[in-house]
Amino acid sequence: MSAPSARVLSLQVAHASALPWRGGEVPSAFLKDPVDGRLTLGPLGFDGDEQADLTVHGGPDKAACCYPSEHFPFWTDLLGEDVGPGAFGENLTLGGLTEHDVHIGDTYTLGEATVQVSQPRGPCFKVAARWGQRTMPAVMAQRLIAGFYFRVLVPGTVAAGDTMDLVERGSEVTVAEVLRVTYRDRHDPAALARVMAVPTLAEQWQAALRALAARNLLPYTDPAADA
Repeated sequence: MSAPSARVLSLQVAHASALPWRGGEVPSAFLKDPVDGRLTLGPLGFDGDEQADLTVHGGPDKAACCYPSEHFPFWTDLLGEDVGPGAFGENLTLGGLTEHDVHIGDTYTLGEATVQVSQPRGPCFKVAARWGQRTMPAVMAQRLIAGFYFRVLVPGTVAAGDTMDLVERGSEVTVAEVLRVTYRDRHDPAALARVMAVPTLAEQWQAALRALAARNLLPYTDPAADA
């Protein structure tokens, strides 16, 4: 078994605040601030981090959001401005692992904590709100560059500069593959079934895939198309 690893380039947390959207505002903790020093990561996330809408954010399966820094050059070119750590509301900006490297159920040591990959990050309208680009959630989905979440198996402290080292491979299904069958290639029932069979995939994502299968694999619709 190969043992891929990453480095935490930056750690961010935030309290919920107002994010401009469609002529008004929505509550969001998307705009996160970098943290110097070590911060405790527990079953529900980092100390000092908030989620504005607990129906779709937070909880044990989404304790920490990670985003690969490898995608920043693409976004910088697309947006015409520099993109860096915290740009996508992530808690952890990583270097060294992308959605194609990380598998659902993979267990990693992360600083003093132990974590397990639980699901992709679902591209959300708040990404579009932050950057003023309606199509960004669809771009994230179609290019399979949405990031991913951890659940916490062993709480501990984490800091920028820590390494994230693979302890155990959880499944054969990568985060990129889950994104692919969910958003880009919905007419692939064999792959959909393979993804749904991974027991460590978060239940909320499992439920979404069951609903997708029940709708006879309807084509992907841009969630920001009416924004």
